[in-house]
Amino acid sequence: MMEKTSNQVERKTHVVDVTKRPLGRVATEIAVLLMGKDKENYRPHEDKGGFVTVKNIEKIVLTGNKSEAKEYYYHSGYPGGLKKVSYKKMLEKGPGTALKKAVYGMLPKNKLRKERIKRLSIE
Repeated sequence: MMEKTSNQVERKTHVVDVTKRPLGRVATEIAVLLMGKDKENYRPHEDKGGFVTVKNIEKIVLTGNKSEAKEYYYHSGYPGGLKKVSYKKMLEKGPGTALKKAVYGMLPKNKLRKERIKRLSIE
């Protein structure tokens, strides 16, 4: 019998099937699982979330006209360096990049954010 020390956390692996589901709805569900808010002993300053595996990412949908109109912005750091990438170009990079950006933006902006996003795997 293995005893758990106080700093060990039991992490579950969640499998999320995103077939015909909206991007934002799936991203909020994944963010909740990564933070551990589905557990009864949730505390914002502790990282007790689980692993999340996403299946069928190529079948995710956007509602309305968003697949043509949605754009992602980033800045190069130089004056006048605002760049934008359309959702279609983001899909060419990989179908999981848009979902990963959405989940990353929904996680709390603290030191646990990078550790939480590492537990997200997209297949």
